[in-house]
Amino acid sequence: MAKLFQLGEESPHAETPPAQYDLFTGEAKPLPVLVDRPFDEDIRVSDEIMLVRSGDAAQIVLSGFGLFLSKKSDRLIVRKGKDLIYEFPFFRLSEVTIASRGISLSSDLIMELCAQGIHVNFLQGSGRPFAKLTSPILSATVQARREQFRALEDVRGAEFSKAVVSGKLKNQRRLLLYFGKYVKKASPGRYPALEEKIRFLEASEKKVKKLKGAGVAEIRNELLGLEGSSSRVYWEGVKELIGGRTEFMGRVHRGAADAVNAMLNYGYGILYSHVWGAVVCAGLEPFAGFLHVDRPGKPSLVLDLVEEFRQPVVDRTVISYVNLGELMNMEGGLLDGPTRKNLSQKVINRLESKETYQGKKYQIRSIIQIQARNLASFLRGERNYKPFSFKW
Repeated sequence: MAKLFQLGEESPHAETPPAQYDLFTGEAKPLPVLVDRPFDEDIRVSDEIMLVRSGDAAQIVLSGFGLFLSKKSDRLIVRKGKDLIYEFPFFRLSEVTIASRGISLSSDLIMELCAQGIHVNFLQGSGRPFAKLTSPILSATVQARREQFRALEDVRGAEFSKAVVSGKLKNQRRLLLYFGKYVKKASPGRYPALEEKIRFLEASEKKVKKLKGAGVAEIRNELLGLEGSSSRVYWEGVKELIGGRTEFMGRVHRGAADAVNAMLNYGYGILYSHVWGAVVCAGLEPFAGFLHVDRPGKPSLVLDLVEEFRQPVVDRTVISYVNLGELMNMEGGLLDGPTRKNLSQKVINRLESKETYQGKKYQIRSIIQIQARNLASFLRGERNYKPFSFKW
């Protein structure tokens, strides 16, 4: 019998799982591996399955065509064809992410995941989420939603929209400062151009804070104008930080042909799923935003709340990824499999890292949850809303 894979070790031969020979047929029959142990770092269980640390629990990321997930007693079961491959106790899991096509789930498993409050994320190959599965009981409150819709017509919508844009501009500026300190030391001649962009972002942030309106409709155009001009300057700064290490002519949202934009889009997809889950758990309506206007199928509030986390989570990760010369390949207009796996692990690691927030250290994924609840409290008139800003 082959050696059982121990959690915390590299899987020695992912293509040859533990097995024993059937005495009647002479064929090797795979043995299920029970993954049931706390761990201190992210674990690649196999080429198709990754466990991302989250305290005592974990997010399981699956990306193998032909996998079938089901429930057996208190465990999530992973099969490949008729073979039972892995078993994961539910109490070790915080989220399940389906990151490729060709993966099936049983209805019994879906019911159990909902009952235990374990979210299920579904991602396209580009990393963009197309579905998120949660139990409606987890957000069975209407007060926050009622106030959310009322706020679309009053000053609360204007104040939150200002917070969204000012928080984004502050984090853009701080990210340029964060990487700029290395540029200033390694290549002083490039720093003045970067410093000019940092000053522009600071001035734009002050202009945002001075805007006044009785409702978001009165100031939306000005906000979007300041956000747009600042974003152009910011991405010019990012181009300066990358410094010719790879092709990057500017930000492209859809149909990106270069690896940097493809990585940004993929990373934002992962971030969207986390923010979406936080919005739902806070009892808010994902499709009724303030800064982003309503459109069928557009989760406007998710897009609002995600703005303050783009730079500290995804942009920082991608810029570091490029500057460190990590694996970066495209295939058929998308990031190839190894690049997606490597990048998604780094983005999730960043979500699991800690930042100072309200005087204490929290994982960024926890800060996202807290900010969504803070927004619900703000809409109910219980507190002010302050966007998250990371320390540089």
